[in-house]
Parts: sequence; C-alpha cells; structure tokens
Amino acid sequence: MTNPDSRKPSLLIVDDDPLIIDTLAFFLKREFRISTAGSRADCISLLRSRGTTPQLALVDLGLPPQPHLPDEGFALISDLLAHSPGIRIVVLSGQNDEANARHARALGATEFVAKPADPEQLRQILLQIHAFQSAELAAQPATVEDPCGLLGNSVPMQKLRAQIRQYGDSPFPVLIEGESGSGKEIVASCCLHRMTSRRDKPYFALNCAAISPTLVEPTLFGYAKGAFTGAAQAKSGYFEDAMDGTLFLDEIGELPLELQPKLLRVLENGEFQRVGETQQRVSGARVIAATNRDLRKEVREGGFRADLYHRLSVFTINVPPLREMGDDKVLLLRHYRAFYAEQARQLPFELSDDALSRWQAYGFPGNVRELRNIVIRLATKHPGRTVGVAELEEEFDTGAEGSLSSWLPPQDIDELAEIALRQLQQRGQFNLDDTLLRWEQGYIQAALKLSHGNVSQAARLLGVNRTTLYNRMEVLERDLDAPSGTS
Repeated sequence: MTNPDSRKPSLLIVDDDPLIIDTLAFFLKREFRISTAGSRADCISLLRSRGTTPQLALVDLGLPPQPHLPDEGFALISDLLAHSPGIRIVVLSGQNDEANARHARALGATEFVAKPADPEQLRQILLQIHAFQSAELAAQPATVEDPCGLLGNSVPMQKLRAQIRQYGDSPFPVLIEGESGSGKEIVASCCLHRMTSRRDKPYFALNCAAISPTLVEPTLFGYAKGAFTGAAQAKSGYFEDAMDGTLFLDEIGELPLELQPKLLRVLENGEFQRVGETQQRVSGARVIAATNRDLRKEVREGGFRADLYHRLSVFTINVPPLREMGDDKVLLLRHYRAFYAEQARQLPFELSDDALSRWQAYGFPGNVRELRNIVIRLATKHPGRTVGVAELEEEFDTGAEGSLSSWLPPQDIDELAEIALRQLQQRGQFNLDDTLLRWEQGYIQAALKLSHGNVSQAARLLGVNRTTLYNRMEVLERDLDAPSGTS
C-alpha cells in the first residue's frame, strides 16, 4: 500500500532553534514531508546520507558556529544548489537587512522572509513555489529549432547550440564549463543525453562537491560485500548501472586527487573494479563532466591531473554567463513572465521603460537561476501591474555587480613599477617578504568577505583551488605570527 506522505513534496528545514523547527514542522507537516537540521554541517551530512534531495528548503542565515552572522547561511545556499540545482530555497532569517536579502537571492534563494514570520504566510509561499517548480518540470519548452529548449538568440547562445550539435552524439567525453546558475546540468541532461541516441539509456548524475570524498569511489564503482564497515551486501556503482548510457560528473574539479587515476582508467579503456574486488568490469557509459573552475589553472597548480583533464576535455562546451547574452535577458524575461503568470492564473507584470533599461544593464551574477527567481518574485508581488525602477532594484543584488577586477592591481608591469617606486621612496625601511605576505593576506580576506566565508567560492575568486587556498591560509597565519626577520 502506498504511503500517502510519499506524494507530498519534501521540505528541509534548517534552523539552530529547536522551538522554531518544531513549530514550523507542526504547521507544515500536512502539506510537506519534513526533514530537519540544526546547522550547515548537519544539513550536509543529512544530504550525503540520503539518496534523494528535498524539493524545497527553508533555511536560516544565522547558523552555528556564528549564529549572529549570515555567512553560514549564505554558504549553505551555495551548498544546497551545488548538491541539487533544482532545489527551491526560501530563506527565513532574523538577519533581515536588505543587503542580506539581496545577496541570498543572488546566490540562488527563491524568496527571503524575515523573522518572525506568519506560519500560514510561509505555507502559502512554499506551496506557490512548489507549484511553479512542478510546472517547470512538466513544461516542454523544446522547439523545432532547438529541441533542448535553450532560449536565446545571442551569438554566445548560437555558439553553444553549434557545440551541442557537433558533440551531442559523439561517444567521447565532454567537459562543460560555465558559472554557477548558467545551466550546465540542463546542457548535460537535456541536450547531451535526452536529445541524442542515448536518450533511452540510463542517465546518472553525481555532484563531486556534494558528496563525502570517502563515498565517491563506492558510489561511482560499487563495492563488494564486507569491503568496509556497513557494506552488508555487494552493490553496483554508477558506471555499472549507467551501462551504455550517460554519467554526468558535476563539479569535477572537486574530485579527490587519489581517485583521479581510477576515473582516468575508465575513460581510457572502460575498465574499473568495485571497492574490495579484483574482478575487472567494463562500462560503456559516456562521461560528461562540468566545472565552474579553471581546470587548466588547477592543473598548473597541482590540484588536478593533467592527463585526466586532457581526457575529459576531448570536447569542451562553454555555457555563457547571462551578462554576455545581450537582448537574451529580455527574451528570458518575457518567457518566464508569461509562464509564471499562466501558472498562477494571473495577469503578467510589466516593466516600465526605465525599469526595462535597468534590467538590460544588470549583470545577473547568479545567471539564469537568479533571473528566473526574480521573475517569480515579481510575478507574485506585482500581478498585472507595471513595475518601476525602485521596485525592480529591490530584487537586485547591487553589491555583487562590481567586478573583481575593480580591486585588482594594474596588470601593466611599468605601472606596477611606478607604484613600487613611490612606495620605496616614501619608506625608509622595506621588507619585500613581509609586504608580499600582507598583500596576499589582504586578497584572501577580501575574497572571503566577497564570498561570505565560503572557502570554495573565495578560491574561485582568487583563481586557485580550494586545497591551495587552505594551505596558503595556514602558511600566512604561521608566517604573520612569527617575529619579524625570522624564517
């Protein structure tokens, strides 16, 4: 007999206050299947221990170990979306100043609700978001011109479609590069699997950043009975289960170095072994990998194997950021506006001329995901109305529009030399090592501030891998604490 709760949408509540969790769970349990966590660490552990991801999440920003700051909540938003790009996140927080709300939305949160909140209001918001989510999954945006359903007529989008047509049915690996929120997983699942000759074959996806490193190998390759504690019976892995289908490895740059040779072996000859076995097995799965990091730089810095990179990047597809897509931002606006108005059975909102100009000028740091969430909020708040610049600005993360290049030093060596000359002339005593350490510390602190403490994001801003950044932070802490003049 089917459990009636299994038909309810799943909701994850993350809050460090047990009373709030209990209260929300009581009010929402009729419509949702509830799971809870009291911290970011508990939440990640819960997700990694499960085979499925919740459809919705209700997240506090102020979480341990720094409950009076929003940094853990911001990092958790990124973690949840890395684990499951399709999850819908509502932030419920007492850290409710406008800058926090804007940044949470830019990171990918669908809505922001300030504490204390009316439970009935929360219920309606979550039900509405889930209705939109279900409608998106049921929609078939494909066209004759673009069976993948990719929207956009800009030159970068035309190039993307050309790459997909060229590489779609090839048996060789594909590396998809692009920023968070740009739609890499859609390119993998819809364009490189569903619209190819492998469409009737299995499709498996693994996010390398969202799974414990110790679980990556048994998940990919399977394991024998008794291979490790808890392995009560043998189990196949994704390479085996995918057969002649597709295996999508998202955030491939997070794959542990010690596992990279094993992945390389599968790519080269299809051979692998289950954990705890010596028997050779063969997989015919096509591997599609994705990353939002510069793997070439990772290779140079020793964070990623060169031979694996070259094997994965036989074909490379670049998913453009929204800021480079010109008028496509308006095309996407019109598409989502009409879609959500129809789902809500309401008249669509309009943008004033000034608001439309501002829309076109906005950089959308969260890419298509951010654009879609903004349209959802505008459709909910202003049905049938004209939205002006002031109302539109409330939905933008204007603090994230600035480019990192605005605080980088000049790249021209002569300009740098002039700056150095003036400093040396003005200072009687100068220590190059100490100065470079201070500069490095400043950049690391700036990157951590911009990423709200998320080390992975900070590493991407600085152009290094996460391990390198951790190592440099440790070295800096040691060297800066050492007495001046010591080595």
